[in-house]
Amino acid sequence: MSSEDGPVDGGAEGAPPEQLALIRDSVRKADVPRAKPRTWRGAALAGQLPVARVLVDKGVLHLDRSFDYAVPEELDAEAQPGVRVRVRFGAGRHRVRGGRREGGGLIDGFLVERLPESDYAGPLAALAQVVSPERVLSEELLGLARAVADRYAGSLADVLQLAVPPRSARAEQRPSPEPLPPPEAPLAGSWARYERGAAFLESLASGGSPRAVWNALPGPEWSEEVARAVAATLASGRGALVVLPDGRAVARVDAALTALLGPGRHAVLTADAGPEKRYREWLAVSRGSVRAVVGTRAAMFAPVRDLGLLVLWDDGDDSHSEQHAPQPHAREVLLLRAAQDKCGFLLGSWSCTVEAAQLVESGWARPLVATRDQVRGAAPLVRTVGDGDLARDEAARAARLPTLAWQAVREGLKHGPVLVQVPRRGYVPRMACASCRAPARCRHCAGPLEAPDSGALHCGWCGRAEESWHCPECGGFRLRAQIVGARRTAEELGRAFPAVPVRTSGREHVLDTVPGAPALVVSTPGAEPVAEGGYAAALLLDGWAMLGRPDLRAGEDALRRWISAAALVRPQGAGGTVVVVAEPTLRPVQALVRWDPVGHAVRELAERAELGFPPVSRMAAVAGPVEAVGEFLATLRLPPQAEVLGPVPVPVTRAGLPRRTGAPPPGEHWERALIRVPPGHGSELASALKGAQAARMARGGAETPVRVRIDPPDIG
Repeated sequence: MSSEDGPVDGGAEGAPPEQLALIRDSVRKADVPRAKPRTWRGAALAGQLPVARVLVDKGVLHLDRSFDYAVPEELDAEAQPGVRVRVRFGAGRHRVRGGRREGGGLIDGFLVERLPESDYAGPLAALAQVVSPERVLSEELLGLARAVADRYAGSLADVLQLAVPPRSARAEQRPSPEPLPPPEAPLAGSWARYERGAAFLESLASGGSPRAVWNALPGPEWSEEVARAVAATLASGRGALVVLPDGRAVARVDAALTALLGPGRHAVLTADAGPEKRYREWLAVSRGSVRAVVGTRAAMFAPVRDLGLLVLWDDGDDSHSEQHAPQPHAREVLLLRAAQDKCGFLLGSWSCTVEAAQLVESGWARPLVATRDQVRGAAPLVRTVGDGDLARDEAARAARLPTLAWQAVREGLKHGPVLVQVPRRGYVPRMACASCRAPARCRHCAGPLEAPDSGALHCGWCGRAEESWHCPECGGFRLRAQIVGARRTAEELGRAFPAVPVRTSGREHVLDTVPGAPALVVSTPGAEPVAEGGYAAALLLDGWAMLGRPDLRAGEDALRRWISAAALVRPQGAGGTVVVVAEPTLRPVQALVRWDPVGHAVRELAERAELGFPPVSRMAAVAGPVEAVGEFLATLRLPPQAEVLGPVPVPVTRAGLPRRTGAPPPGEHWERALIRVPPGHGSELASALKGAQAARMARGGAETPVRVRIDPPDIG
């Protein structure tokens, strides 16, 4: 030690007694470095079931299986199925001492089974450590995770990372509250507005497992209706799980449940909650202290005991699609849970997706709808402004807003707030017929036609060029792509009504509620706040910006976003008016005017069945660098019924711009191929893709990424 390392003036030796006492107290309270787990060399093994089957947290497909480890006698009591463990992995066959494998890096895992002997003939490494005696991985949760991994061609370890939250030792040390007795069955309440609403609640309360697709009436009552369905399930002595698209919806259902049942009967699980709080709530559910769960997609794997009802609200919302591998959708996870647990299922929304319509058409679920008289009494008046109206309107040419919209805003501000929905940035239009607005599609695979800067048409799916396109609907030869100008429109609204406060709700700042006083509320789709007493009017601007997106779901998604905004407006009897700026002859616009999202979804499903589009068929996307994608497709052993579309170039990500999930790194040139199989062959497709990806990784191909996604949301 050099002289510089010795004590200096003012150091601990010259400190006053009070400071020395403080230093000693700090040392006592300091965390002691945790010792490395033992190798258990020479230690005796458990007398019974000395083998532990462990799922290691590697997350790579070629290691997507369990591994056997020896159980030391000292860990016998704590090493039970479902606990977290640490094991040594990657030691190799030749590092054996005393008949036991040693070495390798320490990694986390889950103990899934205790066995009397191993299928592996060689020496076993010992469990290094039982991290916690808390059983967090039940047999039911493990089975669900395996089903999700198989469906999405992913690894079980990746799914378990989504299903089991990170451990918090402080949360585990806290005891969970005692479970409360079942509540009384609730009254039907506003469920009486639906034809089979009261019967649905009665079935849940009596222990039944009804399955329904619920087309909710417009208005704020949906959260209370969800709460009553949960209460009816709890009254039967069973549990319930509610998955919602965002934190605002969670807060509404949370408040409705508390008002109906009181505190302590449900847990709230969201990704926004802190790690300790979320894990504490999760443990209360896992231990059986709480029988009901409300949350975002982070709650779709919640280990609710005696599950009696699964509820999913607004399944068309993008937030229900997980962004982490293997990118499952909450709807599909809950459908797997409903089949596994044989429980009730309620898929609700103001709108209706094609997948929901398919559940009803297949007979798996029953429709839960209101009569047309109830719909007309609850919905606002919807008026349209098309291209012809805009061309004849002097005000629209000067200020880019039609006269009807000005009148609706002016009249609505006399009675309350007015909502203005404007498409957010990033909506890219697709090509359509300039005469009848029918989408321009490829003659070979029915994919969307795109026009690069050079102006040459090509298919966005199979890449074939289209040199002589004409519209099959009207015979027209001219194409159109609408340009979005929402920000300028919103600014002009503010200048036109200078005495009225303007509030904005969007990506940077999302409002939950607004007062019932007159105001202009400009919002992007999905960020609309709830107004006290409902909005007096709503403007749905630049409809072609959403209808013209290069996406198979453009019409369905536009209708869903319009209805979600219009459902916040007062009923027609109370003066509620909605003005949508879009061509009135288009099917989504007509469905909005009639308030018939179910009919729109049924017709859309029939067309997709005829063309072989999802969800009737199953589809997967394979994307990556050009050579890697070509090599992957060459080695892929697809079922005979599979059809490969493409590959086609993926737009290059520009540096400095936000990068979408699954997009290539900035500056890299990628390609994407779509693989389509008919109904009944989805599991074969997933198995083939998973096998090919696992073989590629085992050969060391992980350095060049090839991304596989089942059910891609943006197929064009």
